Amino acid sequence: MSRLAPDTSDVSTLADLPFYVATHFDNPAQLRRCVGHSRHDLSSRGLLERVRAVSLGLQSLGVHTGDRVGIVCESRPEWCVADLAILTARAITVPVYPTLSAVQTRFILEDARISVVVVSDDVQLAKLREIATSYPALEVIVVVAPVEPIPPLAGPPLVVRSMDDVATDGLTRLQREPGLADEFERLARGGQPSDLATFIYTSGTTGNPKGVMLTHHNILSNVRAANAVLGVVPDDLALSYLPLSHTFERLALYVFLIAGASVTFAESLQTVARDLQNVAPTIMTGVPRVYEKFHHAVLDNVAGAPPLRRLLFAWAMKVAYATSRARLDGRRPPVWAALQRPLADLLVLRKIRARTGGRLRTVVSGSAPLAHATAEFFFAVGMPIIEAYGLTETAPGLTINPPDAPRVGSAGKPIPGVDIRIAEDGEILARGPNMMVGYYNRPDDTAAVLRDGWLHTGDIGHVDADGYLYITDRKKDLIVTSGGKNIAPAPIELRLKESPLVSEAIVIGDRRNFPAALVVPNFVVLEAQLRQAGGLPGTREQLVRRPDVVAIYQRLVDAINIDLAQFEKIKRFAVLPSEMTIEGGELTPTLKLRRSIVEQRCAAIIEQMYSNREPVTT
Repeated sequence: MSRLAPDTSDVSTLADLPFYVATHFDNPAQLRRCVGHSRHDLSSRGLLERVRAVSLGLQSLGVHTGDRVGIVCESRPEWCVADLAILTARAITVPVYPTLSAVQTRFILEDARISVVVVSDDVQLAKLREIATSYPALEVIVVVAPVEPIPPLAGPPLVVRSMDDVATDGLTRLQREPGLADEFERLARGGQPSDLATFIYTSGTTGNPKGVMLTHHNILSNVRAANAVLGVVPDDLALSYLPLSHTFERLALYVFLIAGASVTFAESLQTVARDLQNVAPTIMTGVPRVYEKFHHAVLDNVAGAPPLRRLLFAWAMKVAYATSRARLDGRRPPVWAALQRPLADLLVLRKIRARTGGRLRTVVSGSAPLAHATAEFFFAVGMPIIEAYGLTETAPGLTINPPDAPRVGSAGKPIPGVDIRIAEDGEILARGPNMMVGYYNRPDDTAAVLRDGWLHTGDIGHVDADGYLYITDRKKDLIVTSGGKNIAPAPIELRLKESPLVSEAIVIGDRRNFPAALVVPNFVVLEAQLRQAGGLPGTREQLVRRPDVVAIYQRLVDAINIDLAQFEKIKRFAVLPSEMTIEGGELTPTLKLRRSIVEQRCAAIIEQMYSNREPVTT
């Protein structure tokens, strides 16, 4: 990590980024994508040239300053190219999760009044063509990677072009129109920091999504503040696998670009484990569910190992926890642990790190609270995990743990330029240069959260004496029992999920006389444990009904109940036979739980829990 990134004062809008990258860096692999075991590269200069060609092609198709242009595409270099091409045309990028249904996608296109959309492939093209039959305002679809060749023009009322053809149009214009390159740069760099850059639609966990309007200044202030803490440099290599439709990963992409770091996109969420080892990144961003799955996968692997290997792992982790906890507390590690750490690292810990390529120096977790046990595990094995906190409405960062003084369980300290305060009811309020302009066409919703210069986050938390923020729950998720007691479900759920036996936990009980829980097992760990005890697992539906399995989860519930107030104790629970998924609708595209959907689908089970005296099996 030897070279420092140059001064970024000449980047006043996001449209300046491709020019800045091409001028200040000479990276042959500024952007990459894993495809199988090979990688496809785009250089610093190549990025600018591709962005310019696509932008000019889009302008020929009718994209003008201030227009909203949709991107319905998985994360890949072409997403970045499309985004920067839209921004250099002085238009507004509207990202849409490719996992959304046609109905959900149409809502966003119609709400934002979008007529031009960039899509990833034939699957998304088919969805957009279906939408076009009832949404005549859709005029142009650009396909990044069509499986079948697309005719140059599909004819009115809908034009369908490949991105390659659009780029070719742009290159042809450059050849035919002298001075167009300079004219393009003047247009691209003529915008103001206060201009709108993007509408980002909230994930809609509690209703229709709202379009968050963010300016170039909102986002760039956050980019600079985040990197002031993280210290990304040109020698860094980042692996990106989260949806770029999500503001957290999009911010990370801009941070990597402005710092000159190389960004490699995983082929898909399913190939992250493979791509980690092939890419060997030095920095990565992710959400708690991914890190928790990695943690549990290591434990699963050890659970099925021979006894001697399990003993070796237990010894190494004892040493690792002793040293990492001391360092986190600002203490010297115990002498015995410090002496044994090199051997533990040689025999066990470095092999765990090798599963991520072995070079990670910084791991950033955001979007939701991280289980305490998982955070401690990452620190112990030598992959410091830095928790951050923010909202789509704040572009998105508000707080981040300082890498040199992290505190497990906290969301860190406010990033430069951001102020945090706690309202009388415990709600976290924020202000700073990254606060959104508002929700598109929703003045009442905007007024409800932006008051007197402070954004009301809807999260509950507190700040300790050293300025670290701790988030305890979402204000809207607080359970109020029929007895008037307030219960924060998230801390209880995190405690349950610390067990390798639990994949998901949802605490319920609003307007009920006691709290209850829905528990989804980690079936790999559960089945391994049952086999070791000499039992045949059977189907998942059979498993969750077995008395011995119910007893396992009863013991887990009993263990966490010990530390809870009487009104917080889980009185009933149900063991569910299937996991929560994006495809099933229980998770958002960013892997957040849709509580209302889960409770609707489990309504019969919930009613049974509250009518029975025993734990419920399904």
